[in-house]
Amino acid sequence: EEGNAHVSEFRIPKLNSTPGHEPTLTRCGELRYSIFNIQTCHGADAKTTERGYNRRSVPDLHSSPRAAPPPMPNRHGPLSVDDLQRHVEAEQIDTVIAAFPDLYGRLVGKRFDATYFVDSVIGAGTHACDYLLTVDMEMEPVPGYEFANWEKGYGDVHLAPDLRTLRRATWLERTAIVFCDVHSTQSHELVYQAPRSLLRKQVAAAAQLNYSAMAATELEYYIFNQTYRKAHQRGFRNLPQAATYIEDYHILQGTREEELNAAARRHLNHSGVPVECTKGEWGRGQHELNLRYSNILEMADRHILYKQCLKELADAQELSVTFMAKYDSQQAGSSCHIHVSLWNDDQQNAFAGDDDFHGIQCSDTFRWFLGGWMQFAPEMMVCYAPTVNSYKRFQSGSWAPTGLAWSIDNRTAGFRVVGHGASLRIECRIPGADCNPYLALAAALASGLAGIEQRIEPPEPICGDVYKTAGVQRVPKTLRDAIELFESSPLAKQAFGDDVVAHYTHFFRAEQHAFDQAVTDWERTRYFERI
Repeated sequence: EEGNAHVSEFRIPKLNSTPGHEPTLTRCGELRYSIFNIQTCHGADAKTTERGYNRRSVPDLHSSPRAAPPPMPNRHGPLSVDDLQRHVEAEQIDTVIAAFPDLYGRLVGKRFDATYFVDSVIGAGTHACDYLLTVDMEMEPVPGYEFANWEKGYGDVHLAPDLRTLRRATWLERTAIVFCDVHSTQSHELVYQAPRSLLRKQVAAAAQLNYSAMAATELEYYIFNQTYRKAHQRGFRNLPQAATYIEDYHILQGTREEELNAAARRHLNHSGVPVECTKGEWGRGQHELNLRYSNILEMADRHILYKQCLKELADAQELSVTFMAKYDSQQAGSSCHIHVSLWNDDQQNAFAGDDDFHGIQCSDTFRWFLGGWMQFAPEMMVCYAPTVNSYKRFQSGSWAPTGLAWSIDNRTAGFRVVGHGASLRIECRIPGADCNPYLALAAALASGLAGIEQRIEPPEPICGDVYKTAGVQRVPKTLRDAIELFESSPLAKQAFGDDVVAHYTHFFRAEQHAFDQAVTDWERTRYFERI
């Protein structure tokens, strides 16, 4: 599975945003924004067909555009409002997706005519039904939430586009996308039940301590030579995998899946989501795509765009991908390792220092952040492993960590310290590919900041195989166990708020209840004939 990926060393960042530059509402309700003049790329609008059969059209970045693009000083990166206006006038963009992540991390929202978006939505935002923060995987509203329910009539929330996230979605024809912050229509304040708002709250908490957080996520997935529709018709069983053998770092087998992975690298780069690399992983048809690190909120946005892009590209190529934490009990799980560091106001890595801590040249900030992240990991586990399936990944000797230990460059530990100096950072190997990145990063940041405030020292590092080391605290074994820890967590309530903890506890319990009521293939195979 997991653990073989490498994130390039952190360099001194050039932050393109600062805490507090958020949409605000005037007394009359008109939205005002701090507009950042960040330039963008443009891709061609031509279609491509490959492998000899018809597919849904995907823009080909190597072919000529239908019309000469407007002059752009930078081919890569987000769009400014002026850039968008020029693209719309040149008929290169005719659709803008305005979306936000739901509790699972899925993008939900609307597709706007681009001219209407420029004329109306940029200035006034838009609305969506508040039930979107209460639905299950089937989009059914789950009863029992205080935030939104049938008694309250399922009203609206206000969606305020965060224009710093505006960018081309080059894998879709003539389309741009922007992420929205969710606001109450009554108080005009952020709705903290929304995952992006929850991460914003932790970013603000870090700013109060004069820190900004940098992060990267490493996300793994399986590729199948089957469309999603046909996979559904087959009950997601016996799907043809893209490889017949384990392909960890394997270039030959990777070439056979390069059509999808290369398209993802190109389109993400041209959409302002910088990519480092792709590589085969420790499963048949399993891959990992690593993005460049960034500030923590931007990283969560990039993570969601990456998943969206990869699924839509797979759809267009008559393939499918899955981000399940454990697709098959006989195959490697899929992880989402998280790398985090704190930076001070001078844009220096606050983890670096002159103290010698088990051979690491680091600061008190580093030690306390690591101590807090480790200590509060069990009660924040639902943010790293949010589904019933998540916990089937944690198996001894599987590359997925089972022990809440730390070590230096040791892939059997739940926390791995890597880099030095400006690149010093902490990698948490606990989250699975099914995690909502906003929740996982919010939990990581809240835990680490609590460690700094409480001056929590980490335990002694483990040298050797953590799977076999006695006395190491283990991760919770089930979602049910993790829910109980989260519900009673003083840190979660202090960092997220009592109402938010109650909201997510209900969400995770509903997921557990749905599984408890289901009749599985395992039960039919075991009991149908022989009981």
